[in-house]
Amino acid sequence: MSIIEKAAARRNDPQRTPDTDVPHPDMIVEAMARSAATKAEQSLAEAVGPGAPALPAMTQAEMVQAAMAQSQGLKTAPLVAPVAAPAVAGPVTTAPVKAPASGNSAARSTTRKVDLDLARMRDLGMVTAAGGRTALVEDFRVIKRPLIKRAFAERAPGDLPGNLIMVTSSLPGEGKTYCAINLAMSIAMELDHTVLLVDADVARPSVLRTLGLPAQRGLMDILVDETLDLSDVMLRTNVPTLAILPAGTSTPRATELLASAAMTNLVMEIALRYPDRIVIFDSPPLLLTSEARVLATHMGQIAVVVEAETTTQHAVKESLSQLEGCANVNLIYNKTREFPGIEESYDYHYG
Repeated sequence: MSIIEKAAARRNDPQRTPDTDVPHPDMIVEAMARSAATKAEQSLAEAVGPGAPALPAMTQAEMVQAAMAQSQGLKTAPLVAPVAAPAVAGPVTTAPVKAPASGNSAARSTTRKVDLDLARMRDLGMVTAAGGRTALVEDFRVIKRPLIKRAFAERAPGDLPGNLIMVTSSLPGEGKTYCAINLAMSIAMELDHTVLLVDADVARPSVLRTLGLPAQRGLMDILVDETLDLSDVMLRTNVPTLAILPAGTSTPRATELLASAAMTNLVMEIALRYPDRIVIFDSPPLLLTSEARVLATHMGQIAVVVEAETTTQHAVKESLSQLEGCANVNLIYNKTREFPGIEESYDYHYG
């Protein structure tokens, strides 16, 4: 006799004393139904795991069905309404998704923009697109042409990217930063190329100072802090084809950082990220620091600035010996005197 039948018989027994501890059969069914429903929900929750959609409520009839089946010793499948599959493209994974690091969140800060004072640069004797057709502009047109040609020439296996160009000198004061900025500005005038000017003179950064800009985070900060991205420290300018990567925070471990695998990965990233980009590195002097020799090992081309009538032949030879084994080493003769009878600027006029 089932528990429901026993309860009904006891309720109908005329000799029993009235009491309130015997539940009505309907109450028994409801209690058993709730118990079965709870067990079904727990079983399904364990099967689908956390984060599954909420289970639909069971109807009274379904709960009674589950209770009757349980009282008869039957095993029933959980009564669950079908749940529509999520409308997503591609496979769905239930593996937990790792939250991004705080420094590499999807909502990264956009690249900052700075405005170059082009009028001031022109007054300082630098190359600008609006500066007219001057002798200086023509000089750097001559200098940049073979560098651009080699930058995108076919490379042999193992060759370093030709669009990585280091501008250096033997000693301070020979005009390497001046030449690096003018070379970058001249290449930025090209129709098919963009330029990234990197201040790699980490001991005495001078690119931003020469351009009249305040110091910023840059190259050293990326190498020290792996959570920083290139876009976090690179500066866009009002010259659309020119961007600047400052030297960043000074550190006594500059040589080791420039020789690290992180630096190798960084230069390869900036060399290959955009197919039309040329990267100009303003390097420390070769004869005073070890950073320049380490930086040269990453470069596809090197330009050594020689100050006219000042740099000794011995210094030039010593600098070239420091670069032994580096391909495509060029010399830029700087601060030459004007030839008499040659006008500083000229233009073509058509009638």
